[in-house]
Amino acid sequence: MYNFDEPIDRHGTGASKWDAGPLMLRYGFCDHYDANTIPLFTADMDFSAPDSVRESIMKRARHNIYGYLAHAPEVDPAWYEAVCRWYRKRQNWEIEPHTISYANGTIEALKAAFRAFSNAGDSILINRPIYGPFTINIEKVGRKVCNSQLIADENLHYTINWADFEKKCAEPDVKIFILCHPHNPTGRIWTDEELVRMYEICTANDVLVISDEIHGDLIRSDQEFHPLATLVDGKNLITFNGVNKTFNLAGLQGTNAIITNPELKAAFDQAIDYISPNPLTLAAMQGAYEGGEEWLDELKVYLDGNIDWVLNFLHEHMPKVHAARPEGTYILWLDFRDYGISPEEIHRRIYFDADVLLEGGKMFDPDYGAGFERMCLSTRRALIQEAWQRIEKAFADLS
Repeated sequence: MYNFDEPIDRHGTGASKWDAGPLMLRYGFCDHYDANTIPLFTADMDFSAPDSVRESIMKRARHNIYGYLAHAPEVDPAWYEAVCRWYRKRQNWEIEPHTISYANGTIEALKAAFRAFSNAGDSILINRPIYGPFTINIEKVGRKVCNSQLIADENLHYTINWADFEKKCAEPDVKIFILCHPHNPTGRIWTDEELVRMYEICTANDVLVISDEIHGDLIRSDQEFHPLATLVDGKNLITFNGVNKTFNLAGLQGTNAIITNPELKAAFDQAIDYISPNPLTLAAMQGAYEGGEEWLDELKVYLDGNIDWVLNFLHEHMPKVHAARPEGTYILWLDFRDYGISPEEIHRRIYFDADVLLEGGKMFDPDYGAGFERMCLSTRRALIQEAWQRIEKAFADLS
């Protein structure tokens, strides 16, 4: 039994969530951060990783040699089998070891794919609201953003605008579509029908599909997650997954790229170049895959409880704030617009009056994100409760 309510002090460890306030202020990533700030803005967790992760790292560290590593199925078969066994059991996905490429994090993998499968000036399709670094890194490598806006109903359930999606895929300069599954920040797990339809539209228009499934293990206990690769032929598909979010190992920066089309894999591997992975990263990943299942099952129950607590709190105390129960991720996409005040005033009340650090909606949707906020509930419940009590007080005069 794991205790996710245990307070763990991350101050003094260099944690971007807890120690980087001065840097964030200096570089304009936030405009308020002090000793009392409750940071719920970034998608990492304040929970200790499974014991199997530490044990695997320590076993590797006792060897005490950290030279360049060769990483391939014939060199390290146990690592590849751990990956394949995990997805076979957890997602009913049969992965062959030779289809796995290693990357130093999902963003680096994305940039390599952009370089391999598009040219400067080409467009890459996304569905806003969407994870902000997609936009940032599309532009960093000299590509253009093409957006097919998601449609939200009155319950903040987001779906694809199929007519617009097909129109955008048909544009000759669109070369790649980034599928976010589960979707960040809305929490959607796309249905099998939606997934197949997106893939077929893209394939018919020679648009490569990159499925970012890095949150694929973090789903509600009453939900199922089906990787796109289990539903289609995979000839026009690259999938990114890993333990970064699942086991809070993002700082170790290890991502799997699953590519069954040999031509796509060869081009991706050339773009990512030869990587000699960090030996402790590989050890942590293997330890998580081999021994983290019980920890993850208990974590999912705890995260369900965090999400349900917030939604119940909003229903009882702040009904003007709207949010849908996310099917996946530990993220809430919060709509404050019913307060009838400006986005700037919403920001001031949350970030300054309540002293809670979130991520503003315009980071995910420059055109329609004003008035929204993203909150990550990947911390102990008492801290979340304190944050919402502060926010309720900051909006009390508008209730």
